[in-house]
Amino acid sequence: MHRTLITSALPYINGIKHLGNLIGSQLPSDVYARFCRAKGHEVMYLCSTDEHGTPAELAAAKAGKDVADYCAEMHETQANLANGFRLSFDYFGRSSSIQNHELTQYFAGKLADNGLIEEVSEKQVYSNTDKRYLPDRYIEGECPNCASPDARGDQCENCTKQLQPTDLINPRSAISGSTDLEVRETKHLYLCQSKMRNTLDAWINEKSDWPILTTSIAKKWLHDGDGLQDRGITRDLDWGVPVKRGKAEWAGMEGKVFYVWFDAPIEYIAATAEWAAANGKVEADWERWWRTDKGADDVNYVQFMGKDNVPFHTLSFPATIMGADDNWKLVDFIKSFNYLNYDGGQFSTSKGRGVFMNQALDILPSDYWRWWLLSNVPESSDSEFTWDSFQQGVNKDLADVLGNFVSRITKFCRSKFGEAVPEGGAYGAREEAVIEQLKDRLNSYEDNMTKMEVRKSASDLRAIWSIGNEYLQAAAPWTLFKEDPIASAVIVRFALNLIPFYAALSEPFIPDAAETMLTAMNAKKVWPADVNMALNTLSSGHAFTVPDVMFAKISDEARDEMEANFSGI
Repeated sequence: MHRTLITSALPYINGIKHLGNLIGSQLPSDVYARFCRAKGHEVMYLCSTDEHGTPAELAAAKAGKDVADYCAEMHETQANLANGFRLSFDYFGRSSSIQNHELTQYFAGKLADNGLIEEVSEKQVYSNTDKRYLPDRYIEGECPNCASPDARGDQCENCTKQLQPTDLINPRSAISGSTDLEVRETKHLYLCQSKMRNTLDAWINEKSDWPILTTSIAKKWLHDGDGLQDRGITRDLDWGVPVKRGKAEWAGMEGKVFYVWFDAPIEYIAATAEWAAANGKVEADWERWWRTDKGADDVNYVQFMGKDNVPFHTLSFPATIMGADDNWKLVDFIKSFNYLNYDGGQFSTSKGRGVFMNQALDILPSDYWRWWLLSNVPESSDSEFTWDSFQQGVNKDLADVLGNFVSRITKFCRSKFGEAVPEGGAYGAREEAVIEQLKDRLNSYEDNMTKMEVRKSASDLRAIWSIGNEYLQAAAPWTLFKEDPIASAVIVRFALNLIPFYAALSEPFIPDAAETMLTAMNAKKVWPADVNMALNTLSSGHAFTVPDVMFAKISDEARDEMEANFSGI
């Protein structure tokens, strides 16, 4: 049995995510996890809320809540939304867990023991008004390069120049707007990534099967300018994993926490330990997924993420794993995605532009969103959500092709033969030709799914649905019934057998619809390894029921109303 470990990039805790976030990692990883399970793999599919850092503190303060309470509430909200979109995580953890605290401190200790952490005195901006050090993203001012008035302390979005907070002209606090700032000296820990540069470069060069998007970003960080830089892994904050060297206190680091981007990827490991604790498992049960000295050598580990997360997953997290030098599993494949834009612009929480996960589920069932997003996933380039495209995807693919096929054949059978698969002779040349078509498309579908080519897989699945519709239209059992009811029954039996076949193949993309098809046909979900056998599963006399309308079409009026409602303030 194949063992497949799948992790989705962690959604940040401060608020409900929009559809672009959803398609950037969680939905594609769910499709792959469902496919792997259907193929008989032992799967561990994990995600968690990313709960540390300044944004969590500020969001909690804005909500008037203690940060720990705020994170607990938002974790429950995000878990419920994940369930609403049928994300089939084996465990949905929290980066604030005791397991992640302990593992983060453990890795820091190992890295320090191996000479890969240095203490660095540096100058940071302190806001007297806010009574806190300001992380680089919470300092704004005039860009020294292009004079944009809203550059941040890490980068100017207008000219893209990388900056230091002290580079800004007339800096101000992004929290309070105060200009009562001063530069203070403080000590922090740095991960010496530069010492790992050649090792990381050689490792990435071995990954010839990785997406170009993934490797090109990694190589840019490795080779552009001065190359891979050492990175600070601590912050002067109250909320986070306290800085310790393993279980020991770290002299001079009192009151500091680890930087959220150091502890967040470690949560992938911690989430597995959380899963074990929540399910009455022992340490060995989660270590077999992560420790190469405990059996993880035969695990295929796949990560899914948006392109903005690639540098941390190709460089910083591997540097942590390699640098610890303690038999930990490295990722085997990183599937990265471009951005989904919204209707001629960008999603914006502050402006109310775009659809967010809770709003989407209030409007339509999850399968409608899953199908459009996955069939338009931004793999090779950025893609754009428009209401016209969404309407067409739902109406043409789901309603007119798949939904129409299921409704048409089940209702016809009920009207002429009753709610049971009719008797009839053997399949003829027409059916055998369709089987051959399906075999070819199934091979392509499985190949693309194995390669994690989501958009191509969706295209294959749509084509498989269309083959059934074209067959039914050409065979026309309703016309043949008048002259030869037995020949008509053969067509009906073949078409009814396509429904559980479609359900099994569709389940990774539209799981609720798949369940509806299987329930209606009184069938079990079995991956159709043998197409001939699959299309003879339902024998004569097998009872079924006619399902309700599987997919309601989106009218022009409804489309226009949704477009207006989510166009922004």
